[in-house]
Amino acid sequence: MRPQNCIKIEVLNMTQNLFTEFPPITVEQWDEVIIKDLKGADYDRKLVWKTPEGFNVRPFYSAADLAEMQHLKYAPGEYPYVRGVRRDNNWKVSQFVEPDTRGVAADNSLILSILMKGVNSVTYRVRGEELSDEDFNILTKDVGFPYIDINFRPCCKGALKTLRQVIAKVKSEGWDANEIEGAIDYDPLRRLTLEGNFCQETAFATAKSLIETAKALPKYRVIGVNPYIYHNAGSTIVQELAFALAMGSEYLSQLTDSGLSVDEIASRMRFTFAVGPNYFMEIAKFRAARLLWSQAVKNYGGSDCAAGVKLHAVTSEWNQTIYDPYVNMLRGTTEAMSAALAGVDSLEVTPFNNAYASADEFSRRIARNVQLLLKEEAYLDRVTDPSAGSYYIESLTASIANEAWKLFVEIEDKGGYIAALKEGFIQGLVKTTTQKKDLNIAIRRDILLGTNQYPNFTEKLDAKILNEQTSASCCCQGDEYKDAKIVEPVRLYRGAEAFEKLRMKTEKHGIVPVAFMLTFGNLSMCRARAQFSCNFFAVAGFEVRDNNRFADIDEGVEAALKAGASIVVACSSDDEYAEAVPAINEKIAGKAIVVVAGDPVCKPDLEAKGISHFINIKSNVLETLKNYQQELGIK
Repeated sequence: MRPQNCIKIEVLNMTQNLFTEFPPITVEQWDEVIIKDLKGADYDRKLVWKTPEGFNVRPFYSAADLAEMQHLKYAPGEYPYVRGVRRDNNWKVSQFVEPDTRGVAADNSLILSILMKGVNSVTYRVRGEELSDEDFNILTKDVGFPYIDINFRPCCKGALKTLRQVIAKVKSEGWDANEIEGAIDYDPLRRLTLEGNFCQETAFATAKSLIETAKALPKYRVIGVNPYIYHNAGSTIVQELAFALAMGSEYLSQLTDSGLSVDEIASRMRFTFAVGPNYFMEIAKFRAARLLWSQAVKNYGGSDCAAGVKLHAVTSEWNQTIYDPYVNMLRGTTEAMSAALAGVDSLEVTPFNNAYASADEFSRRIARNVQLLLKEEAYLDRVTDPSAGSYYIESLTASIANEAWKLFVEIEDKGGYIAALKEGFIQGLVKTTTQKKDLNIAIRRDILLGTNQYPNFTEKLDAKILNEQTSASCCCQGDEYKDAKIVEPVRLYRGAEAFEKLRMKTEKHGIVPVAFMLTFGNLSMCRARAQFSCNFFAVAGFEVRDNNRFADIDEGVEAALKAGASIVVACSSDDEYAEAVPAINEKIAGKAIVVVAGDPVCKPDLEAKGISHFINIKSNVLETLKNYQQELGIK
């Protein structure tokens, strides 16, 4: 049963002035200085960040912004757990293990290997519907359950058997059941979200059986709540958080109706969030998650102890790229820092090659070492919640929490998570967000380094990657899943996919078009526009030929034709385009596409003379390059 009313969040209170030796400066005084320095420019347009999350971020914050926030008076380990469920920040270093085609003995060897290299939390995806008892024993041979988090992601139908195998293993080894930590990642709502259907008749009955069976392991979690799928479908931080609350609330509602107590349910749940590139926002998201979930559990009548959320984080897959893949290492590092500073319980850094290949020894080692470096060299595990008291991060925490709670309440008013999915409400929100994100990437308002900006000009993909198609699906393939979809599935994808397909199309074409920079006139302008244009066309995998500066356009045209250019880009100052570009176009005589770099005042005159191709910082890079591919016969 759901609570009839969702109560408002209480946010913090801090009045202590830490800098009494300095005279106080009011917000109005700061604004007065800023407005003076802007010299008439619009304050909001220049300095206020309008976030996709639905609230604005101001250019500065002060102690006044914390005046109404109640949670600042609580220490780590104290309800409402904004500063952490634990008093320390010693998170678990986690890695995911996919089944090896050679069998469970190979999987066991890999698990033992990574445990010797700094990992203390392993998640294993169970092959098929379930493991036989013999295979389970081979898989877990010499694995010390009391010393690590041992997690399993089985098929929905195999979850209960996997849990019973864990319990049997603990008993047979004589381990103390109170020391065993980890999780069975049973989450039928994830399958409903991604596949459009699930076993409605047994999903929550199985969840109840898991919770009851898990009484043999007091600290073991058996219900997974996985809002990371929404991040990897392109949602905002607020949406990911609100959907997490709605998924968790759905489990609480369904399972309390079956006779379980709120404490029994909440203490068996583990939330897995993605952690993306927005550094401070992601720190605030995890802090807000603890605040909000504690509030939700209290609304259901749960205890303070049960209200402490178990947070697992995994670095973004949406953010990864196939081209220039080593940049993924940098992305994973900053994302891991956000999660570590936010005080997650465990963290998995996605291998840098995850978007196009199975993890290998090198990519697993780099992923591990990112976390080990943050612990052993950066000492991020030595301080709990270093963000506490930061005017900016505390304000972000409150803003994210407020917006996510409002969206959560809206979903609850529609009847909860499943009802909102059936209505298409959640899918509609995600679709709107992804359209905005895709447009921002297409016009390069948002940069994916090495993909839509500053590509590696000479990079070529392996043939296997070029031709390989991947898709996400659930392992459950039983007859009960063949029914028509009851909801529209949410699609997982990566932000870089559209640009990657663009470049792959060029590579598959065989004949790579040459984009030739015809540089002339003003030196600084021709060089700046040539560099811009090289990056522009290299994004599509075109071969770019840059040049310092030609003595005149005749020399440039001759060199372009000699190079077999498919595209000739006029690069100079606006003043020189009116006369030079028509001359270039006449000399090229249809042997190549003539493109003007920039958005000159003389553009209408040039268009009247048959010059129709222009590129500049306002261009939709994706659509423009698609059009050039079509003109060049690249299909």
